[in-house]
Amino acid sequence: MSSEFFRNKFDPIHVPEDGPGAAEAPYRGLYQIMGEDNIKALLRDFYFKLGESPISGMFPKDLEKASFKSALFFIGLLGGPPIYHETFGPPRMRARHMPFKITADFRGVWLRCFYEVLEDYQNYGIPIEYLAGFKAFLDGFSGWMVNTAPQSES
Repeated sequence: MSSEFFRNKFDPIHVPEDGPGAAEAPYRGLYQIMGEDNIKALLRDFYFKLGESPISGMFPKDLEKASFKSALFFIGLLGGPPIYHETFGPPRMRARHMPFKITADFRGVWLRCFYEVLEDYQNYGIPIEYLAGFKAFLDGFSGWMVNTAPQSES
């Protein structure tokens, strides 16, 4: 992981203007529709896409392991068992991401990678009628992860 992606403990914490947002969770029945294997495949493909992106240095070398942890979060989010919570405790995703310099630009790369993988939504068993809600969640969720202001604001 590259140091350019890590915050210094003295860096000011940026709070997005629109606050935590009300990122409505995706349809919780998606777990039953997609199944656990498809959720894991979706996150694995997403992480491999991140591994080829300009923000790849923000992620561990073992993308398979990292994707598995994220898949556990999404399994619970989409209506499956709370494996992430049971294994790692409450998500508190903004706090868990605080060590990283997450700028609006980095967020954009993250979101583009996820959207690119979702172009093949049928491969993961996501019905088209739930795709927009899933993307809306990703948009709101990722917006709240931004913790580093653009250079002009610092």
